[in-house]
Amino acid sequence: MSLLGKIFRCDCPVTSALDIVGDKWTLVVIKLMLLEQKKTFKEFSESDESIAPSILSNRLKTLEKTGFILKVKPQDNQKTNHYFLTEKGLSLTPIVIELALWSHHNIKPIDDLELLKVKNKQKVHQILVERYQSKTVTL
Repeated sequence: MSLLGKIFRCDCPVTSALDIVGDKWTLVVIKLMLLEQKKTFKEFSESDESIAPSILSNRLKTLEKTGFILKVKPQDNQKTNHYFLTEKGLSLTPIVIELALWSHHNIKPIDDLELLKVKNKQKVHQILVERYQSKTVTL
């Protein structure tokens, strides 16, 4: 059985998506990468979210195996891994935006009001992706 067969419990597209991004931590890792430019295990571990090392390790491995992130060893430090969002990972940006907006209106206001001023969600998506890409090393 392939890795993807082990991840997905059925053929339903919604259930399959939730099998990857529906746990408590996966979208947090994506958010840390996209919005806070975190890229190392240490940076993720030291974030305000306090992700347990075993859970973080598991999520990073799953995201890498499913093609949402890419793991790279920098030439200047072969002991450290840097993680980068792939196009597939960046395609989760609209979900992060929607969750942030939903939370803003229903749970906790967003601190970054600049993005709220942009009325077009596609434009917010473009801004976030361009901001992320401009701050990451070209692979």
